[in-house]
Amino acid sequence: MGFGGGSVLIIFLTSFMSIGQKEAQGINLFFFIPCAVYSVFKYKSQNLIDKKMLKSFIPFGLLGVAIGYGIVNLISAEYLRSVFGVFLLIMGTKDLFSKK
Repeated sequence: MGFGGGSVLIIFLTSFMSIGQKEAQGINLFFFIPCAVYSVFKYKSQNLIDKKMLKSFIPFGLLGVAIGYGIVNLISAEYLRSVFGVFLLIMGTKDLFSKK
């Protein structure tokens, strides 16, 4: 886990598109779905996916997105922004000082 596209998307949406933190994180959660679908097809074409595991992961992944979006609506925007900022600092520091 690191500083990936989802983090960049949230920063872009909040900083340049004037979208609220909650909405940006919700959009990010739903944006994950088409990315995951693409990844499944890509890895499946390379025979890197266990079909039995895939069948159990898909419903739980979709459920996780729905639950995550619901939880975001229960948290204040200020708290969410602070937690996200701390998360970015921790992950950025970890990536900066990790040995490759």
